[in-house]
Amino acid sequence: MTMINRAKFCLLATAAGLAILPAAGHAQTADPAPAQQTPTPSMSGATEDDSDGFETIIVTATKRGQASNVQDVPFAVTAFGSKQLEDQHFANLQSLSYKMPNVNLGQAGTTPGYANFSIRGLGINSSIPSIDPTVGVFVDGTYLGISAGLVFGNFDLEGLEVLRGPQGLLFGRNVTGGAVVMRTTTPRNTFHADLSAQVSSGPEYKASAVITGPIIKDKLQAKIAVYYDKDEGYFHNDFNGNDHFGKSRTVIVRPALRFSPDDSFETLLRYEYGQYDGDGAVATNHGLFPISSFRVNVDNEGFAHNYWHMASVETNIPVELGNGKITNLMSYRAYNSTVSNDIDASPVLAFSSGNTTHQQQMSEELRYAGTFGKLDVTTGLYYFNQQIHYIENRILAGGANIVSGGGRQRQNSYGVFASFDWHFTDTLTLNLGGRYSYEEKAVRVANLVRNGCDYAAQTCNFTFTDANSWGGFTPRVGMQWKPDDKTQVYAFWSKGFRSGGYNFRNVLTQVAPGPFGDEVQNSYEVGFKKDFGKLLRVNGAAFWNEIDNVQREIQIPVIGVGTSQQIVNAANARVRGVEGEVTLRPGGGFTLGGQFGYTEGSYTKVLFDLNNSGAIDAVDYALQLPRLAPWTYGGSLGWSHTFGDYGVDANAAVNHHDAEFYNDANTGRLRAATMVDASVSVHRGPYTVAVFATNLLNVATYSAEAPLAFFAGSTFAPLNKGRVIGGSISAKF
Repeated sequence: MTMINRAKFCLLATAAGLAILPAAGHAQTADPAPAQQTPTPSMSGATEDDSDGFETIIVTATKRGQASNVQDVPFAVTAFGSKQLEDQHFANLQSLSYKMPNVNLGQAGTTPGYANFSIRGLGINSSIPSIDPTVGVFVDGTYLGISAGLVFGNFDLEGLEVLRGPQGLLFGRNVTGGAVVMRTTTPRNTFHADLSAQVSSGPEYKASAVITGPIIKDKLQAKIAVYYDKDEGYFHNDFNGNDHFGKSRTVIVRPALRFSPDDSFETLLRYEYGQYDGDGAVATNHGLFPISSFRVNVDNEGFAHNYWHMASVETNIPVELGNGKITNLMSYRAYNSTVSNDIDASPVLAFSSGNTTHQQQMSEELRYAGTFGKLDVTTGLYYFNQQIHYIENRILAGGANIVSGGGRQRQNSYGVFASFDWHFTDTLTLNLGGRYSYEEKAVRVANLVRNGCDYAAQTCNFTFTDANSWGGFTPRVGMQWKPDDKTQVYAFWSKGFRSGGYNFRNVLTQVAPGPFGDEVQNSYEVGFKKDFGKLLRVNGAAFWNEIDNVQREIQIPVIGVGTSQQIVNAANARVRGVEGEVTLRPGGGFTLGGQFGYTEGSYTKVLFDLNNSGAIDAVDYALQLPRLAPWTYGGSLGWSHTFGDYGVDANAAVNHHDAEFYNDANTGRLRAATMVDASVSVHRGPYTVAVFATNLLNVATYSAEAPLAFFAGSTFAPLNKGRVIGGSISAKF
């Protein structure tokens, strides 16, 4: 059965099941527990005022069937509500990288929108779609199977949660570093419109509209959200004098329906269509220009075409058993991209690359959450199916050498999980749980060689065929102490599991493209969360992670093919550190915030020659882990005041990331950077006018620092924007 037919079958089966379930719910009880109602702005927007102190920040990561206060969950998480995201002029996930401890939400650079997220030193350096992430991204509960298409414009969000540390119990495999959980707005039972327009350096123009309201009062609500972003290009290309290099256009349309005929049934239907078109990677070469420069000189400006469809059906049914709730979430996503990039980042045709990615996925999660006296129970089943088709073409040496290759992958993943919170006293809670994940992958791979694939016809001469499976058990044991409703101390041990796989970008023909083995992590964390009345909030955590069979993409400059990527289980490693977040409200409308993180990592056992020296020796053991910035820290100052009918909000922030190595051989290094941002907004009634500036120091940062073999110091370093100044106007009705 093809994946499309399987998706249609599951849709029909779910629809048939839903037709029966409401009646079953009535049969169980004459007065069932009410279904979760349409979230109010305070619940869904992740903030509500607390007269006893700080606003309540709402998170859903516990999968308890209802929202929880971020101060009550026993793990490290930074959560943003819709108001916080608006105040920071949230553009995309990457724009939040400097605002959280031990977090880097950067992208690969070779393919626009391709996430290379890292949390607590666990991340990837890859744009190969067959390589699984260490930080999972979830949109309205749906896991996104590949890292492509994640760092485009974001809008229409009720909340965003960044969970630090392994989340294998509730979220499954490939979340050894953590998880990013995004929630779009839910259709409301009253009319609401949120309109916004913005212009910033480039120039870049953005406009969005979210309109929601009832179709049938108390039974059927609808939403339509539309986003448009036209970037005229921020950078100058020395090669042709183009002052608008980096131009792009993004369109996202997101309708949704909520159907709740009575208190025993609720279903949410969501759909999203997105399209991104623009130039290829804007990359500098640090063999030509200094690391502090925004200079670009490329002969091939390339292009990027991306589009995607995503749909989900979420059904919530209250049941008498444990006064609980059954939730079923079925989702489908199709993502397609075609890109061309100047990888040598120089004015000669030494290395240009193009690739196409086609991905389809279907997933279903069925879970139950309920309470039996002092015991809270969450349990469920999970299924995920994915198909990936990837082809890459490299043009080298002025066109004298052309190589191509790629792969196809079919994948099925299964999971079963259960989590128990036993409140055995009024202040102590024991957290117990476990998840078993099983995954099977079948692949065909064509090495990157002459005539490995016909790029124009999108066909390949596959030379490698294989199938394999991996399984992993990820338990969690923890203790939570809450002496009062403003204080929490917690500790836990958990495991993480990252499945094995195959390399679709196999240049070294003498090396098989896989399989490489799974990666297993043991994590220990202790933390506390404390509010001191209305004055001070302090959260902190310390962690110790031990990772076995670390998966690494070993990148080696190779004359004739540009660079090679070999995926191996390279080592065992230890990562440990501390982090904290502080909020102080001294009065007068002022709010001071601070965050810091320190992470230290080292190899405890090296299994592969990391620096390609020909031997595993003390030099390999002394290498630093890539994507690990030792120190991240920063502070912010906010001020709010009302002048008659006008309200004023002013914010300023300074945040720093230490330098971090880009690759395992430590021959590429991402520079340290300090980001200074500021904004002022004035609002009256439903209208808000704001001005803002990001990266005021105009620091040059880049998504990668990949060494090349063309000349001394040659690198591929995709640039991020420098100083950006802009203004916006918005209205909420």
